[in-house]
Amino acid sequence: MSDYLSKLDSHAARIKETNLRTLFAQNPERFAEFSVRFDDLLIDFSKEKIDAPALAALFDVARAANVAAARDAMVGGEHWNLTEDRAVLHMALRGGANPPAGDNVEGTLDRFLAFAEDVRTGRYAPKTGRFTDVINIGIGGSDLGPVMVARALEPDRDGPRLHFVSNVDSAHLTDITKDLDPAHTLVVIASKTFTTMETMINAQSARQWLRDAVGDEAGQHMVAVSSNIEGAAEFGIEESRVFGFWDWVGGRYSIWSAIGLPVAIGIGAENFRAFLAGAAAMDNHFINTPFEQNLPVILALVGVWRRNAMGWPTVALIPYDQRLERFPAYTQQLDMESNGKRITRQGAPVATSTSPVIWGEPGTNSQHSFFQLLHQGTDVIPVDFIVAAESRDGASEHHTTLLANCLAQGKAFAFGRTEDEVRARMAKKSAAQEEIDRLAAHRVFPGDRPSTTILHRRLDPFSLGRLIALFEHKVFVQGVVWNVDSFDQWGVELGKELAVNLLPSLKDGSSADHDVSTAGLIAAIKGLS
Repeated sequence: MSDYLSKLDSHAARIKETNLRTLFAQNPERFAEFSVRFDDLLIDFSKEKIDAPALAALFDVARAANVAAARDAMVGGEHWNLTEDRAVLHMALRGGANPPAGDNVEGTLDRFLAFAEDVRTGRYAPKTGRFTDVINIGIGGSDLGPVMVARALEPDRDGPRLHFVSNVDSAHLTDITKDLDPAHTLVVIASKTFTTMETMINAQSARQWLRDAVGDEAGQHMVAVSSNIEGAAEFGIEESRVFGFWDWVGGRYSIWSAIGLPVAIGIGAENFRAFLAGAAAMDNHFINTPFEQNLPVILALVGVWRRNAMGWPTVALIPYDQRLERFPAYTQQLDMESNGKRITRQGAPVATSTSPVIWGEPGTNSQHSFFQLLHQGTDVIPVDFIVAAESRDGASEHHTTLLANCLAQGKAFAFGRTEDEVRARMAKKSAAQEEIDRLAAHRVFPGDRPSTTILHRRLDPFSLGRLIALFEHKVFVQGVVWNVDSFDQWGVELGKELAVNLLPSLKDGSSADHDVSTAGLIAAIKGLS
């Protein structure tokens, strides 16, 4: 383990001997001491198994890892993505950093937002009339960002309906298109290289769907978000409808770029700029705020504490907001593709655990599925809650009930219910002693299970941009602490390469040097099809 991380061991050993009930009993000011605010955004980490000396040690870790210098280097345009020799400047897309000289970020933003407004108003429309629907075809960062943001900001959508296709399984495209009118549908093909296998297969099928309906006009129904202008032209999309971005924008950090075009068509340029402004506000906070009040830094260090000091390998991310239903999946990619690494920036094996497994579903649905394991299972799984104080729908009873459930779960995880408390409650309800003896152990909640609550006023374009940037910077800080390159993704390459090599065998039965398992599966597929 890195020397600075090993200094957490003594604090972890001490804290493992106590529990959250005791920590709260010992410190009536615990909430005030272990929560931080930035405007209406609040992070309460008082229910984490942590105390003041441990937190101070975590700040020492951040300083020993040179987090501030790494942050400044990234913002300054250094090629922080070492293995691909690229700058990492997604913050420049929203004004949080300066782009490289000559890269016209503001002009590109103006251009794709102007096109979005043209679609919304009908200034750009097919001969059959204005577009009522938009299908975005992409995968990975070209899908997870737009689909998550579009779902989250559905109350702000006053433009065409938005649909998203990512899976190369034909069922995805078939189910999306079956109720749409191709004569009034715009297809956005999102692929930086315009060569991504899954995206291009779906794009070819979508193009045929359009051609079957509108013939030679199909090209007017297609837009590309890509740096490959020639490839898009060969596909039938003229340059005026190709919107690019730069190699210093990683796919999972690209929602701020023209990858956000379908979102802009749905919610409009003004709301999209508010979305960017929220992220820029978090950028400014991250760059200029001392570590002790810096929300991304603190959120990151809590994660380091969980992963490295306490040894917990997974985190449940639970938004108590139905419109954030895709946020856990988005964050999975952001976190696990960025920091799921076993090699340091210098090319040596890492000496410590890196990214945890991130997973989750919205509350309250999740309470009725996997919370049983979280409360009474054999493993401790930390939880991050996200919740808004206000609903956008005016349904006060619904939202009050939602808030009550969120706060109740955090309280239950932290404090649980002892067997003595179970027995006393059952006796108060006049349960027979035999019944109490039979059921008491089953009704015990061990508690002492950590959680962090992220609270904000309401979900809107500004607050969503701020929230995404919060998690982006959290991931960056953890990558610096773990000394990994958070901005490459070589782990996706091998499977893609092998899939290309397997296609001939699946198509025509040609022989290849496959292992016996793969060869056996190919033969079984041929026998079943």
